[in-house]
Amino acid sequence: MNIFLRSMTPGQQVGLLFVLVFGMLILVTAVAFGLSLKDRHEDDLHTQKLKEFNALLSTSWLMTTVFWVAWALGETFATVLFGFVAFFALREFITLSPTRQGDHRSLVLAFFVILPTQFALVINRNFDLVTVFIPVYAFLAIPVVSALADDPERFLERNAKLQWGIMVCVYGISHVPALLLLKFPGYEGKTAFLVFFLVFVVQSCMLVQHLANRRWPRTPVAPNVSKSFNWRGWALAVGVASLVGGMMAGLTPFQPAQAVAMALIACVAGSLGHLVMKALKRDRGITNWGSEGRSITGATGLLDRVDALCFAAPVFFHSVRWYFGL
Repeated sequence: MNIFLRSMTPGQQVGLLFVLVFGMLILVTAVAFGLSLKDRHEDDLHTQKLKEFNALLSTSWLMTTVFWVAWALGETFATVLFGFVAFFALREFITLSPTRQGDHRSLVLAFFVILPTQFALVINRNFDLVTVFIPVYAFLAIPVVSALADDPERFLERNAKLQWGIMVCVYGISHVPALLLLKFPGYEGKTAFLVFFLVFVVQSCMLVQHLANRRWPRTPVAPNVSKSFNWRGWALAVGVASLVGGMMAGLTPFQPAQAVAMALIACVAGSLGHLVMKALKRDRGITNWGSEGRSITGATGLLDRVDALCFAAPVFFHSVRWYFGL
């Protein structure tokens, strides 16, 4: 098997990855369709769970298709595509947070200056500026523009909300396509595997944590934020997902021990970031960023699907870049 894979070009290897992923999605979709044919009770709890699963499955199809189209059309197009993902995620975040007329200039700056500039820096591989542009320059620019609007009411709260949204939705997501532009010696043309590795280990962590909490419920650590989060389930999920990362080392430029360490870093950041986003939702008085599978922004609860990735991606990216001196 290893000889067969090594005989393939990097493009063929990535193409095979997508064939396997789409094959799994087709199989799961067929099973879900069969279950839906058997179930005819509209008000049954099982039916509701099946609807929720189908919504998650639809999101998986969408995100996989986005990844495939982005890879097929090149790194620049992939970065632009993730820019649109960041746009809709930020729009979803801001829409569920109250704004005032004095925030309009800051919102224009965020959506039409800061966001495209951040992704342009990614395209040009200006990673040093990617690191500091939003945390330093945008952090200072947003309150200045807001102050010039001459509206001091709840000034700190309004600016903090917008800065949080930019950091999570723009800064975080921009580091996903940045992985495609890293230049590992001897790893040319295979950086799509890095994105797959990051997404797979983070989602595996979230899935194991969910299953562990259902199978072995414990007293939650922060019940007002999450009824299910506990240290035992969290540690089990991080450990399992890290081992999964180690088994995927062959897809990456990492040695097995390095793959375990990088997966551990990504899972810790992603799972704790997901908890933080739950706290933000509780603060806003909502249970999810969308409602009944439909977001008020038309993005189908996009932020619910990528919140862990928004926290994991920058930590993973900078850890990889620092450790390997890229």
